Parts: sequence; structure tokens; C-alpha cells
Amino acid sequence: MAQRPRLTRPARARTGGSVSDPEPTPQDLVSGLVRLLTVSRDSEDAFTGRQQPGGIGRVFGGQVVAQALQAAQATAPEGMAAHSLHAYFLRAGREGVDINHAISRDFEGRSFANRRVVVSQAGDSGTSKPILNLTASFQRPEEGLSHDDYTIPDVPPPEDLPSDMEQRRNFIAKIGEPSEQQKALMLRPRPIEIRTSGSQHWMNNAKRPPHAHNWFRAVATLPDDPAMHRAVIAYASDFTLLGTAALPHGLSWARGELKGASLDHAIWFHRPARADEWLLYVTDSPWSGGGRGFNRGRIFNRSGQLVASVAQEGMIRAARKAD
Repeated sequence: MAQRPRLTRPARARTGGSVSDPEPTPQDLVSGLVRLLTVSRDSEDAFTGRQQPGGIGRVFGGQVVAQALQAAQATAPEGMAAHSLHAYFLRAGREGVDINHAISRDFEGRSFANRRVVVSQAGDSGTSKPILNLTASFQRPEEGLSHDDYTIPDVPPPEDLPSDMEQRRNFIAKIGEPSEQQKALMLRPRPIEIRTSGSQHWMNNAKRPPHAHNWFRAVATLPDDPAMHRAVIAYASDFTLLGTAALPHGLSWARGELKGASLDHAIWFHRPARADEWLLYVTDSPWSGGGRGFNRGRIFNRSGQLVASVAQEGMIRAARKAD
């Protein structure tokens, strides 16, 4: 099937909010996400990633991966596109501190190229320490042997499912007297909309098989930049993934029953896709043990084509009462 040379689509109508409304509009949220994932160039192979406005605590892992990918993409040879990335989380990033990206150009061939990114951040002492290592591989487009062995699961379309925000409001209503921090965390507007077929791990305490199906997309139109769409897919790929390993145990981060953190993250981009159109994220967790959970993901477009594959291992532990 021929690939579209340019990503275009009619703009969706803006919904909600106004000039005088303090609530951000969907386009405001997506514009903020684009700014967050657009790194600034300090020198030929050095970039700075922006801070999340109003961010508290640890930096979201998907943000760190996406910014590092953007730094790598900015140094890729002309005409080459990222087809995979592999990242290791070394330390938790802190909100409120700029994130630095140093690029090494390890390989540049006729068909493939490789970029290595060391992501660092200043600690309390002011000394910069690495928080993530990422390697990205790039390829010049070419024709080749083609097959798709996976088929998209038969799940309800996103239009027939409740919104993520609706489910979050229901969750807050059920937990009695949530703290202001819980309410702020669960109910803050998000640039990525998720619609779940079934229930995510935080929604109830029933033990379930480690399989999940989540539709996601940006809540408004993104720029027609394939590199940005890959970055947004990388950003969104960290949502719901580690939680799949919690499903067989009936435990939830939202209820304070789990402690977790991503250890590594890998993505293979198979074909171009728009991150502002519905994509189905199919995740499973074939194993957990030793304080770690292993998770896999497959991302399909509405036509049923496999557009990306994901794998991640994370630290996952039952929280002690004293935690």
C-alpha cells in the first residue's frame, strides 16, 4: 500500500472553552503539548527540553522519551525517518528543571543512521546527572518484503466508549473524600484523550487477565509534521502500559497500593500515522516477578494496520503501609 507523502486531514471543530474561560480548549492543550515536545537547539548536537507548565514531582517518562526522540530527529540525515528507539531510564526526572540532550552521531550510512542521546538534568547540588539514555535508528524509505501477521482486535469503536475524563470523574466520586491532590491529578485537562474498552487497572480492584485495549488520540489537530506525530505517539505509548502488569493483582496506583517506575522503553515505528486520529493501543503483560513487570504494546490505526510496536519493563511493587 502506498504511503502518504504528507500528513493532512480536515481540522476538527474546537469544543469547549472560550477567550474568557479559564479552562483550556482542546487546541490550547495540544498546542501546549507541541511546545513541550519541541526541543530548542543550543548547539549542533545539544538541545534543551522544556518544562511541563505547573508540573509537580517526577517528569512523565513519555515526555522524556519523546523529547529525546525529537532531539535525535533534529540531527537525522535529510530524507531519513526514525524507525525505532530504545531507551533506559536511569533516574527520575524532576519537574521545574530544564532537561538537556547531548547527541552522539554514532553511525551514518546510505540506508540507515544511528543517534545516541544522553538526557541529563541538574540535581539539588546543581550537578548535572543523566536521567535517560536513548538510541534511535533512522532509515531512508525503500520498498521491501511486506506482511502483517497481527490483526486488530474486535473491540468497540471509540465513539461507543465513555471518555477517559468521564471515567475519572466517576472514580473520584466513588472513593469518598479524595484529597485535593488526588482530584487535581485525576481531573486535570489532558492533551491526549484515552477511551478504554473494559477498564484500566485503577478503576476497580478486580483481578483480571493482563490484557487491555485503549483508543487514544490528541484532543485537537496537530501540525502536519511526521516527526511530531512520531513524538506524540512515543509520548502516549507510556500511558496504560505498565498498568497492564497490575491487572492480575487487583492493585492500583491511584489508590496508593502500588509503587512503580519505567526501567526501559522501546518503540518500533512500522508506518506513518497521525496521532490526532484514533489509534488503538493493545497491551499485554506476559510476565511479572522480582519487583518487575514486562509489558508489550501494539498500536493500530482505524484501518486495522499495525503502525507501531512497543515493549517496556518497569519496576512494580506492592506499596507498604508506611509508604
